[in-house]
Amino acid sequence: MGIERAARDFLQRHPRLKDAARPAYPLYQRAMRELSRPKIVLEGPVHRVTPNDGFEYLFGYYDKSPWNASERYMACIKVSNAVSSPAPAEPAEIVLLNVADNYTPVTLAHTRTWNSQQGCMLQWLGPDHENRIIYNDFRDGAYRSVIRDIESADEQVLPLPVYAVASDGSFALTLDFSRLHRLRPGYGYWNLPDTTKDQLVPDGPCIWRLDLASGEQTPLLTYQDLVALDHRTDMDGAEHKVNHLMISPDNSRFMVLHRWINRQGRRFTRLVTANCDGTELYNLGDDDFVSHCYWRSANELLAFLTKAGRGTGYCLLRDRSSKFEPLWPDLTSDGHPSYSPKGDRIITDTYPDRKRIQNLYLITGDEVTRVARVFAPFRYDQDVRCDLHPRWDRLGEKVCIDAAAEGRRGVYVVDLTVRS
Repeated sequence: MGIERAARDFLQRHPRLKDAARPAYPLYQRAMRELSRPKIVLEGPVHRVTPNDGFEYLFGYYDKSPWNASERYMACIKVSNAVSSPAPAEPAEIVLLNVADNYTPVTLAHTRTWNSQQGCMLQWLGPDHENRIIYNDFRDGAYRSVIRDIESADEQVLPLPVYAVASDGSFALTLDFSRLHRLRPGYGYWNLPDTTKDQLVPDGPCIWRLDLASGEQTPLLTYQDLVALDHRTDMDGAEHKVNHLMISPDNSRFMVLHRWINRQGRRFTRLVTANCDGTELYNLGDDDFVSHCYWRSANELLAFLTKAGRGTGYCLLRDRSSKFEPLWPDLTSDGHPSYSPKGDRIITDTYPDRKRIQNLYLITGDEVTRVARVFAPFRYDQDVRCDLHPRWDRLGEKVCIDAAAEGRRGVYVVDLTVRS
């Protein structure tokens, strides 16, 4: 495994060699899978809650809970095919699973904008997170977000899509989903062409704020703002994008990953935080590689990233400072971490290993416990991969994952009160 990590890090610094080597890795995985005994499909207290009806089901990203506040319902989307494209043209059904009635699915609405990694940004809307959902759609020739009451079916259509939504339901942050689709398939939407495709550093906003009551939209940051922040020479001549907006628990600040790709195809990422009015930008992580993050509190973030002189792994960062604490030195695989509702535990996952197994880890203090293992079929790979994206329920007793272990994407629940 040490050799594999060294090879991965080397290829990350040499993108052309990485592209050349890419076709060989699935062959290596197939050989390792064939030699493995036993051949794990699902291991641990994992059970599917969506029907085995020939359709595919998914929820989306790891920073949102599919359960409403009372845990009466779980939300997800239903499609006929989630592997043909990272952002299919086929509309998706927005489904509620009635937990008390054996997770019986009921179709609530449809959306024409969704992708393989984050769905349609479907989530329960605060402050109560009980009776209203918000999701993205394509209506009247534009990307929109829709607030829908699940009981009355009343809708409010807003002029912009959402990426991150404040916990109190008052505002959202968003970005250019067409540029994101072109530069990072599986995270944006296909419906509109990228009007900035000929601009390495687009001349205009990259992040907007949307008032969810009035629909008022306010540009917060431009690409030039980010390029000017602690400017680096490797940004010159590179193509820039933003992704992974997350709002702090007190709704005062947000994080964004600023990414750029140079002429040789090498990718750089840094973690930037700012007030939710666009002021007080801070360059929090700038050692070339930052992956998945999660706010622990209003002033702390958990991140999987590289720190110069420390290597790559999980760290707890102090916002607007250079302070950081390395965590769990044996957990060297990138994953999607989040804190439990009480903040006392962390759940995270891994990408498929050489045997195509994804691991689910529960972390309490310094103790890291593997609670489940899930097989990742070979056809769910690259831009149409099925990451587990574990998300907590409202009580901190179980998590929900998306998985394709049984041949199609489905929504699964992992009971953390059970030890297999």
